[in-house]
Amino acid sequence: MQAVTATPAEIVGEIGPIPGASAVHGVTFDGHVLWAATGKQLVAVDPLSGAVKRSLKCAADAGTAFDGKHLYQIAASEIHKIDPQTGQIVASIPAPGGGGNSGLTWAEGSLWVGSYRARKIYEIDAQTGAVLSSIQSDRFVTGVTWVEGELWHGTWESDESELRRVDPQTGEVYARLAMPAGKGVSGLESNGADLLYAGGGGSGTVRSVRRRPAGRRA
Repeated sequence: MQAVTATPAEIVGEIGPIPGASAVHGVTFDGHVLWAATGKQLVAVDPLSGAVKRSLKCAADAGTAFDGKHLYQIAASEIHKIDPQTGQIVASIPAPGGGGNSGLTWAEGSLWVGSYRARKIYEIDAQTGAVLSSIQSDRFVTGVTWVEGELWHGTWESDESELRRVDPQTGEVYARLAMPAGKGVSGLESNGADLLYAGGGGSGTVRSVRRRPAGRRA
C-alpha cells in the first residue's frame, strides 16, 4: 500500500465558540442545523450564523449522529437514540468495546463508531448494537462521517490532527487533510456536499473544512 502524502486542510469558516460550551465532543448535521455535543447537552447551531437555536439536556461527551429522524449520542458504554423534538431517549444499545469511543455517524441502517485508543472504526447494527465489521487505523480515531459514498474520520495525537478518507473494508488511506498545529479534531460531520464540519475540542468551535482543497482532485 503506497503512502499518501498529506495535503494542508483548507479551513473556510469557524462556527463559535458556542456559548456555554467548554468543548465540542461530537457533531452532526440534520440538514438545517449542526448539533454539537458539549458535555451535558446537545446544542443546535445555525451553520451560517453560528446562532444557537435550541438545546437538549443529555450526556453528550462523545460522538453524535442523525439518521434523518432521530439523533444518536454516545454516552459512556451506551448509545442513546434521542427524539430531537423532545430530548427523550427512545432506545439504547451497547457501544462497542464497552466504552472508550469517540466519533459516531449513521449510514444506510448502520452506525459507524470511532474507538479512540483502540484506533478502530466499528460498523454496528443501529437496532441491536451488534458489531458487523471493523477496520483498523494507525492513529487515534476521533470523529467519523460518510459523504457521497466516502468514509472519513478524524485523528488527534499530541498537537497534530488530520481528516482522512479511508476504505470502509480495509482501512486503506486514500486522502489526508492535515489541520494546522493546535487545531484538533474532536468530531466530524459533512454537509452532504463539499464541506466537512470538524469539532474543535476545547476551543468550543466547529471548523468548516473543504473536502477537496483547491488544486487537489482526489
